[in-house]
Amino acid sequence: MIADTDIAIIGAGVAGLAAAATLRAAGHPCVVIEAAARIGGRAYTTTGPETAGHWFDHGATWLHAAERNPLTTIARDNGVGIIESDKIRRWRLHVGNRPADAAETAAYHAAWETFEATIRPRASQEPDIAFANAMALMRDNPWAATIELWEAAQIAAADPARFSLRDWLVNDLEGTNLILEGGIGAFVATHLGAAAGPVELNTPATAIDWRDGIRIETPRGTIRARAAIVTVSTGVLAHLPFTPGLPATHQDALANLPMGLLTKIALPALTQDRLGLPDTMSLRRQAIAGEPSMSIFAWPYGAPFLQSFIGGPTAWALAKAGPGATEDFVRGQIRYLLGADADRALGPALITGWATDPWHRGSYAYATTGHAGARAILGTPIAEGNLIFAGEAVCTDGLAGTVGGAYLSGAAAARRLMSGRAA
Repeated sequence: MIADTDIAIIGAGVAGLAAAATLRAAGHPCVVIEAAARIGGRAYTTTGPETAGHWFDHGATWLHAAERNPLTTIARDNGVGIIESDKIRRWRLHVGNRPADAAETAAYHAAWETFEATIRPRASQEPDIAFANAMALMRDNPWAATIELWEAAQIAAADPARFSLRDWLVNDLEGTNLILEGGIGAFVATHLGAAAGPVELNTPATAIDWRDGIRIETPRGTIRARAAIVTVSTGVLAHLPFTPGLPATHQDALANLPMGLLTKIALPALTQDRLGLPDTMSLRRQAIAGEPSMSIFAWPYGAPFLQSFIGGPTAWALAKAGPGATEDFVRGQIRYLLGADADRALGPALITGWATDPWHRGSYAYATTGHAGARAILGTPIAEGNLIFAGEAVCTDGLAGTVGGAYLSGAAAARRLMSGRAA
């Protein structure tokens, strides 16, 4: 049995840890439960033979918008090593299976200027449209599919045909991107975990009753609380029974905040030449509309592995087909871009499993067309202000989908409940 409490926190990802740290710093009683056997949620670092002993972030990788990201200050205050990614990351553009020439590179940069002049202004107009529909304004540009792949499927992990252009605009990240030495997941587990205090692991919430106070059912018994902060992903939240059911407004918002998917694949180097690629180089291939694609990040920040990213519908389709299909696709792309024997220089793949992880069911949420306001709606407290949903999915400050946004959301929910403000 777990003791009853004033405030229960469901989920010990970044939002849940931030909420717990905020409450406990104020001396406020709370209980934190986590379905998995670890804390951190989608901030998860491993170090093993699959990555030649180097750390690897399965989920969150960068501190985006570092100038206003609260984790930047926490990292610096704790002496965590920081790598300024933007200063050392290099790019190489490919057309087909060869590097782009000067004219093609110039056309690529011109396409981004067209995007900024055409698509960004449209995102502020009514009605909201799908990102893919907006890109139709550039349909004759040979680089339009590349931009769509990068902005929607890879960065937002979204389906371009369903992704709200307005949601893209609100959450288009600005500022500096930082890497934390040792990995963001390890940083979260060590530093945020210490501030948050004890967490009841292997304790999933199986049902929530909010008729008279809050009652949370778990395999270890019922937890009774005055209030609760629910920080699970929208993929999990959609399967969590509530009594009574959530208000129609919240149900509609939840239905329009599906989980996107970004799959990462690490392939360790087996040879010293490392395919002749320098450290920290991103290879971006010209995308062809209707064809699956991905990007490659060679030896990120000196790591001894080649890292690939597959996002959006392609990631979901490959995940459904299984890890073997994902690895075959990645190796095929590497052979196409870098030579017929290139993948022989790479060891067994480490493939992230967010699609099949029952405690997350995807990478992070995006709003569907016409529902950019769903984040704010889902984040509106219910049960007379005593039941609050927090996390990256409900961020309305432009940091949705990020660990910084999750942290701010969790801390804000805790402060709200301590202040006793009604919904």
